[in-house]
Amino acid sequence: MANDSGSRQEQLRNDLESLRLDRQAPPQRRRRGGWGKYIAALVLVVVAVAGWRMIGQETPVRVAQAEAVKASEIGPAPVLSGSGYIVTGDRYVSIGVRVPGRIDEYFVEEGQGVTAGDKLVQLDDRDYQAAVQSTEASLAVARANVSLAEAELARGLKLRTGKILSDQDLDVLVNKSQVARATIQQLEAQLSQARVNLEYTTLRAPTDGVILAKLKEVGEIAVPGGFAGSGDLVRMANLSDMRAEVDVNEADLNRVHMGQVAEVVPDAYPDAHYEAGVVKLYPQVDRQKGTLKIEVKILNADAKLLPDMSARVTFFADPSPQAASSATTVLVPETALRQNERGDSVVWVVEGGRARQVLVEAAGSAGDRIRIASGLKGGEAVIVGDAPGRDGASVRVAE
Repeated sequence: MANDSGSRQEQLRNDLESLRLDRQAPPQRRRRGGWGKYIAALVLVVVAVAGWRMIGQETPVRVAQAEAVKASEIGPAPVLSGSGYIVTGDRYVSIGVRVPGRIDEYFVEEGQGVTAGDKLVQLDDRDYQAAVQSTEASLAVARANVSLAEAELARGLKLRTGKILSDQDLDVLVNKSQVARATIQQLEAQLSQARVNLEYTTLRAPTDGVILAKLKEVGEIAVPGGFAGSGDLVRMANLSDMRAEVDVNEADLNRVHMGQVAEVVPDAYPDAHYEAGVVKLYPQVDRQKGTLKIEVKILNADAKLLPDMSARVTFFADPSPQAASSATTVLVPETALRQNERGDSVVWVVEGGRARQVLVEAAGSAGDRIRIASGLKGGEAVIVGDAPGRDGASVRVAE
């Protein structure tokens, strides 16, 4: 029995000994740390392989060829551009009444074309017709008085010859005759004025043009003068002389001169291009805005152009006869021109299966293409679609 008890105690001691921790042995996490190194190395290998595959992958791009053409074939280069408005050469003609009256009738509508002398508005003319008739009657009375005065004067002269009539009575007869003739002249002038006033009751077009607006309604009383043209009834414009006006900054005035070639493109019709030429430089600069108003005359105006329409005006450089035959310009599509993060103009060029950025200097547009003054020589394959994300990227040209 003593031997069995001793063996149990020995077994228990051994079990307790096996449960004791060895403080000098490395912890289990250190042994697991060795596997972490292998896992981290494996992740790095996978990332490197993926990056290598991404770098080596070719990005599909769409390209167009930069074309070098003679400058004489595409016209002069633009030197300045700005936004303005379509106007008429004679500005707007506001037609108002010259005599007061009630508006009876309009003979025109907005947008209607008229020629010089056409009826526009009719005022109530009954008072003016009555004035003409009254003056005509007074004139008839005055002419009858003249006949009587001249007859009396003729008899008086005979009586004065026989010394029957005194000099004083003869002077009265002469004066009566002269007053009668002067009265006729006075009434004739009044009759002319009455007839003119009667004509003023019918407003007519002073020139050819188009009716822009009717400013009052039938039945309203129109009076001449007033504040801010309150007597105006019709506003019209002569559309045979169409122009565009634009404000040019003082710093750019050296680029514009009389007779310079220009182009007008209305915002409503961006595909319509109208030839124009500078015809007016206003004599005073706007001090607050620091601009000068300039007018260009549209040479090939049509019915699309309407007054006060927004438009873009582009001024072109004068052609150089010496360089016209030899100078060349590189043209690229509009979608090829971009800006980098610094705001510089760049073009992506494909060379040897790689894409690279090229700094360029744009010199205006030529139709749907951009003029490149420097940076390209012509013949380069420029990217017109989505550009790659970095210089030197491997690309392939897509169909």
